[in-house]
Amino acid sequence: MGRLAELFDPETVAVVGATDREGAVGRAIVENLQDEFAGEIVPINPSRDEVLGLECYSDAKSAPPIDLAVVVVPPGVVIDSVRELAETGTEHVVVITAGFAETGGEGAERERRLREIAAEYDLDVVGPNSLGVMSTPNGMNATFGPESALEGSISFMSQSGAFITAVLDWANDQGIGFQDVVSLGNKTVVDETDFVREWGDDPDTDVIIGYLEDIDDGQAFLETAREVTGDTPIVLVKSGRTDAGAQAASSHTGAIAGSERAYEAGLEQAGVLRAQSVQELFDYARALAGLPEPESDGVAVVTNAGGPGVLTTDAVGDSTLEMADFADETIDELAEAMPDEANVYNPIDAIGDADVERFGEALEIALADPNVGSAVVVAAPTAVLSYDDLAETVIKKLETHDTPVVTCLMGGERARQAEETLRESGIPNYFDPSRAVSGLDALARYRDIRERTVDEPETFDVDRERAREILQRAARRDDNRLGVESMDLLEAYGVPTPDGEIVDDPDRAREVAESIEGDVVMKIVSPDITHKSDIGGVKVGVSDDDVYDAYEDVVSRARNYQPDATIIGVQIQEMLDLDAGTETIVGMNRDPQFGPLLLFGLGGIFVEILEDTSVRVAPIGEDEVRDMIDEIRAAPLLRGARGREPADVDAVVETVQRLSQLVTDFPSILELDVNPLVAGPDGAQAIDLRLTVDTDELDTETDTE
Repeated sequence: MGRLAELFDPETVAVVGATDREGAVGRAIVENLQDEFAGEIVPINPSRDEVLGLECYSDAKSAPPIDLAVVVVPPGVVIDSVRELAETGTEHVVVITAGFAETGGEGAERERRLREIAAEYDLDVVGPNSLGVMSTPNGMNATFGPESALEGSISFMSQSGAFITAVLDWANDQGIGFQDVVSLGNKTVVDETDFVREWGDDPDTDVIIGYLEDIDDGQAFLETAREVTGDTPIVLVKSGRTDAGAQAASSHTGAIAGSERAYEAGLEQAGVLRAQSVQELFDYARALAGLPEPESDGVAVVTNAGGPGVLTTDAVGDSTLEMADFADETIDELAEAMPDEANVYNPIDAIGDADVERFGEALEIALADPNVGSAVVVAAPTAVLSYDDLAETVIKKLETHDTPVVTCLMGGERARQAEETLRESGIPNYFDPSRAVSGLDALARYRDIRERTVDEPETFDVDRERAREILQRAARRDDNRLGVESMDLLEAYGVPTPDGEIVDDPDRAREVAESIEGDVVMKIVSPDITHKSDIGGVKVGVSDDDVYDAYEDVVSRARNYQPDATIIGVQIQEMLDLDAGTETIVGMNRDPQFGPLLLFGLGGIFVEILEDTSVRVAPIGEDEVRDMIDEIRAAPLLRGARGREPADVDAVVETVQRLSQLVTDFPSILELDVNPLVAGPDGAQAIDLRLTVDTDELDTETDTE
């Protein structure tokens, strides 16, 4: 385990700003520590000799050695307090005080200074603007929340302190326990990646869950989470999914919201299970914390009620799971054991007069079926069925079967004691059948995450110096946008392009066209004109005799459309047989959190209309590129649907990998569009290019090479 383990297991906790004043945060933290913490509590306040019966020290220098300090002083005093703690040897600090970057201006400057002190003294700082931290094994509640957590194996982080207080109140009522709880606050120093790394090494943490509004360093989080999820599942609720939600997140904690598609791709690549609600977050966590992984996706449903059985079957159909196809032997055994009126196919309906013995026998037979990977026991209350006895029966069955089972004992008070009995054995009970299936679905999805392999991105032999020279053209002109005049950039990275040249007079246009076999395509070259086809800036199938007039026409149309547009020239390009190929797009947008976000999809003029695309965070290897291709609806076109000759998918895969390397090698590339990338039977060729360059970043790249 790492150094952050000491944050959760200190022997001495100091409360800087401790007080016995009623209603004060400094008092609440001391009181919470006094409830169960087994270590020493050290109040620090120059205005007090004693706080709630404890000796109070005037400053950190006069106090005993401090393992963890909780700072709750006015914002203007925080910096000096943290520096003093660091000078006395304290390594772990939680800053409760608000009034930092979330308030802008002066607060942002305070946060910058706090970050500098942490770097100078190698401090682990949680917050500022934090509710605090908890760890149940040692009874430490160093928060000002109204509830302590029950002990359990779930470690929980949240960017919202209010979310923690609400969740703990609910979780205590539900009997859900935690290992560690952290309110991240503004994440000035330690962030979600640090805690994922720490809890991934913690043998007592079975599941990591969290509520996040942003992820500070998406690439670091992706790499760390990908390692951790091999052993420990991670489930997150990420808010700010909509434009309005993202804006709210930005104003709440100073977070800079990355694009939703980047989060979707990054979290999926990291192996993180994403929950869409708090209920789903804990439905997943309860299953993952207490149940084994299913060996297959087949689900058996055992019920005494037809309606709930159908609801459960529908829920399975909506999930990644499937209803188990019982073996003939299983059906025969069920037919012999169940009444004639019972349904012995899946779902098993033991009918309304089923007692515990019949339920148990049906479950036993189902769990023995080789096609069953998991099971749901769904029960409606009847006069002949004891939920308490049914819970005990389910537990006994699992002692001899290593198969995950969840229950749906529908009811209120009647189910309460049975639910607690099941929970003590790690079996979650859900009122709604769809939630029960959702828990099993999370188990199966996590199993798939553990089993998948991530191939390393291939490093191709490219001409990086030539690529840099081409990009530096942007630095030598007012506009940082490059177009087809920079097609050599693609060639430098081994991406095939048609024969052609950019010319700036009609006579040269004719010379170039005559050097290319067959008719040509002519396109206006201007960084200011995005949709060239819309203004008549593209001519297709131009013969040598017509090149001169076509040149004059496309330039004239461009001038009329946008008189102040920069016209670099006209591209003369070999004409490809587009009917024999499929137009695709490979794009990249550099996300603030995750970096280069690659896009692949159906291209050409329809890309913005159909939006048939998939995304990944670069760099990516061959397997992930193939997954991207398979995800788009138009994938059958590439494989030769409706009599078309199949495209050279291997060439497309290599091209996407080469572009992944390009945008990874050059962080100065902010946006890139290769559209279309024509995928034909004999390879793939990039027909058009647009990119935007951060010239300041490009200068930095050049200086550091």
